[in-house]
Amino acid sequence: MGNKLISVRNVVIIGIGVAIMFVLMRFVAIPSGVPNTSLNPGIVILSFFAAVYGPLAGLLIGLIGHALVDLTGGEVWWSWIAADALYGFVVGFLWKLYKLEEGKFGVKQALIFNATQIVANILAWVAIAPTLGILIYHESADKEYLQGLVAAALNIVVALIPGTLLLFGYSRIRAGKLKRE
Repeated sequence: MGNKLISVRNVVIIGIGVAIMFVLMRFVAIPSGVPNTSLNPGIVILSFFAAVYGPLAGLLIGLIGHALVDLTGGEVWWSWIAADALYGFVVGFLWKLYKLEEGKFGVKQALIFNATQIVANILAWVAIAPTLGILIYHESADKEYLQGLVAAALNIVVALIPGTLLLFGYSRIRAGKLKRE
């Protein structure tokens, strides 16, 4: 059949990623003390799925997952939805370099992943989300950039520690499966 952009497998993977991200963002997020900003374990799932399945999965999981959280919360913030979608796309863009499917996610790949997620978080939360919040919703620049800086810092830490550990674990499982094949 050849390579399809969206296969049934990819749709299922995206659906699973969206569902897990939704649950974590809606029910497990821990308030940071800055209004509308929280320590969000959903970023681990978005990072994981983007790193394993690539930029399209990352983009769609970030977009749909965050949109569902906002829609069920009563207030839709397209600036933050766009930021999560962009983050997922950027992290997923270098997915082949992480060598997860080959079971070779080592220190070098962890450094590449973390450099990418740090850049993606800064781009998404310090540049895109606040700027769009100001342009679309006419919010205060001080408030928007404070929220963006806090969100970026929290997301960087959450993606760095649990995210990297999750990717190491996944790679080890893949390596074991490849040895048996």
